[in-house]
Amino acid sequence: METRIGVGYDIHRLVSERKLFIGGVEIPYIKGLLGHSDADVLIHAICDALLGAIAEKDIGELFPDTDPKYQGISSSELLKVVLELVRKKGYQVSNLDTVIIAEEPKFAPFKNRIQESLSKIMNIDKDRVGLKAKTNEGLGELGRKEGIACYATVLIKKES
Repeated sequence: METRIGVGYDIHRLVSERKLFIGGVEIPYIKGLLGHSDADVLIHAICDALLGAIAEKDIGELFPDTDPKYQGISSSELLKVVLELVRKKGYQVSNLDTVIIAEEPKFAPFKNRIQESLSKIMNIDKDRVGLKAKTNEGLGELGRKEGIACYATVLIKKES
């Protein structure tokens, strides 16, 4: 059975007057992430990991921020399009591992909901969705609470 691995990364600036979406879940917080879509940094990293695993363009090329049809779109919808590309190439997601890097908000109370959301969108069991949240120990832009970054690694396998 052929397997492939993809790695994705994304970062967005925190700003006032925006809602915060992480993994398809709205997180109550005083700021949200700046972006053309809903700026769900976790889903964007997952999309890039999947696109890398199938050797496709990255999320910025596939869904350019110059295209008005993506203005304010839910990143969950973008992930569904990417998953369809993965399926068309004959692959299915085996598992996903992710890291959220943020000083605030604290993600522990939301981890279960985020895992459930991703498992539903990706049509995989929740125990195949790894999710960790880390701080940047006060260092750099992330440590100063200016943004949130995410890493994602995905394993896909050829469908039998």
